[in-house]
Amino acid sequence: MRKDQIEGRNAVMEAILAGRPIYKIYLKKGERHGVIFRIMELAREKGIPLQEVDADAFYAMVRTSGHQGICAAVSPREYVEVDDILNHADSLKEDPFIMVLNELTDPQNFGSIIRTADCFGVHGIIISKNRACGITPSVVKVSAGAAEYMKIARVTNIASTLEDLKNKGLWVMGADAEGRDCFDVDLTGPIALVIGGEDKGLGRLIREKCDMLIRIPMKGHIGSLNAAVAASILGYDIIRQRLSKNAGKS
Repeated sequence: MRKDQIEGRNAVMEAILAGRPIYKIYLKKGERHGVIFRIMELAREKGIPLQEVDADAFYAMVRTSGHQGICAAVSPREYVEVDDILNHADSLKEDPFIMVLNELTDPQNFGSIIRTADCFGVHGIIISKNRACGITPSVVKVSAGAAEYMKIARVTNIASTLEDLKNKGLWVMGADAEGRDCFDVDLTGPIALVIGGEDKGLGRLIREKCDMLIRIPMKGHIGSLNAAVAASILGYDIIRQRLSKNAGKS
């Protein structure tokens, strides 16, 4: 039976609360304080085995530096289909808001984007199967447990997926320094926001597939933002515009 591993207090706590199958939780000896007590209580309530191990054994077990003295063996994280994301939005009677990550490889960026996307009510994230970061222990840790709730689809071809989304009524907006000022664009409809990879951005083909390119206005000396920060700012403006539009209807 294949198992994955998650590390960090928030990641383990949210996995328990989300009902993800957990085979065993491991605690470094001496880590009995704060939220650890709550995790231990929940583990006992749900019948999840919990084992304390000495420091040397624990450090040999963990894969990240942000473990906070706790890790858990869990069932592999299941990816969804793109249609599952669209159906989720439909079930909420909301216009779809999807983030598409094109060849994003940094676990720190991916985890941060998942956390941001959950806060903004994004219905799902689409990533590539190739040349992209998947859901690793580092990603789950950085997401502060948000990875347990976010619907994430992996696709073979981002370009063809964008075409499919357009055919289903979504506007594909690409984050690019040469785009229109995001604050001057109506972002209230069904949207797929495309964020490029750390090194080359969107790439020529993906740029061509976008209905529009949008940018974040900047005044400083550095001409670009890191992928997670860009996703946060653009995602915030999308949700801000949606909330403002809904408020105007009431």
